[in-house]
Amino acid sequence: MSEIAGIIDTLEGRIKKLLQKIDALEAENKGLRDEAIKAAGTFDSQSREIDGLKSANETLRMANSLLGSDDNKRDTKLKINSLIREIDYCIAQLAD
Repeated sequence: MSEIAGIIDTLEGRIKKLLQKIDALEAENKGLRDEAIKAAGTFDSQSREIDGLKSANETLRMANSLLGSDDNKRDTKLKINSLIREIDYCIAQLAD
């Protein structure tokens, strides 16, 4: 009988340890999920910031070329031509 009681005590001890491990793993999992959500938010905000900086960079590049910089004159001419084509298209659409 004492042998069975010893086995039961051993099993109870192991079950308690397993339950503690489960609790610890669940807490770690929750922490990792929170961290992943925070990282996704940071990624999104940094992505928006990068897009804004790219736009500002393009604007500054155009302004620089309009001020007489020889480096970007070709790009400026292409952009102006593109804008003129878009305006012409809009005028044609309004005329119809």
